[in-house]
Amino acid sequence: MRTYRKPAALRVLGLTGAVAATALLLAACGDGDRMSGMDHGGTTSATAAPSAPASANPGDSGTFNGADVMFAQMMIPHHEQALKMAELAEGRAEDPDVKRIVAAIEKAQDPEIQKMKAWLRGWGKPESAAMDHGMAGMMSEQDMKDLAAVQGRDFDRKFAELMIAHHEGAVEMAKTEQKAGGNAEAKALAGEVVTAQTAEIAELRKILDRL
Repeated sequence: MRTYRKPAALRVLGLTGAVAATALLLAACGDGDRMSGMDHGGTTSATAAPSAPASANPGDSGTFNGADVMFAQMMIPHHEQALKMAELAEGRAEDPDVKRIVAAIEKAQDPEIQKMKAWLRGWGKPESAAMDHGMAGMMSEQDMKDLAAVQGRDFDRKFAELMIAHHEGAVEMAKTEQKAGGNAEAKALAGEVVTAQTAEIAELRKILDRL
């Protein structure tokens, strides 16, 4: 029996077609992989999520909450009154340790006031807000008049008594900020207030003990 064999040209043509079909199939699979990149765990630059823009607000990428705002709004006038008390020491204070604490208050608290005012501007909040309660440790108008009316040793004693109460109020507010605040920079300042003013309270008590 005679075996039929395809002509060589037809065999070549058939082989070429098979190769072409295989190439098309592989290409289709590749396109499918690219289209379903997430199904294969892939991520392309076209589908990558854009990174969040950095905030222009001051302090811990601008993150803040109501406790931070209240801390700044209340601590600013609190510090301002401490500076007024320190000003009264000029020409009235006699004790060198009292004078040293006065200088420390003036050096620390004015820059802190400017820093807190900058936070509030950056947060879009007013420097002061109506409050239905008094701030801890704030002196009355009469307290300030009484302090201004004394000199020398009497001033030193009165200043120490009033500043202890004033500092205790600031420490109380700062501890509240440490617990409830959301801004890292504000909480750090609160920590500095607690450390510095607690130390000054201890010094003022020693001054009172020997006066």
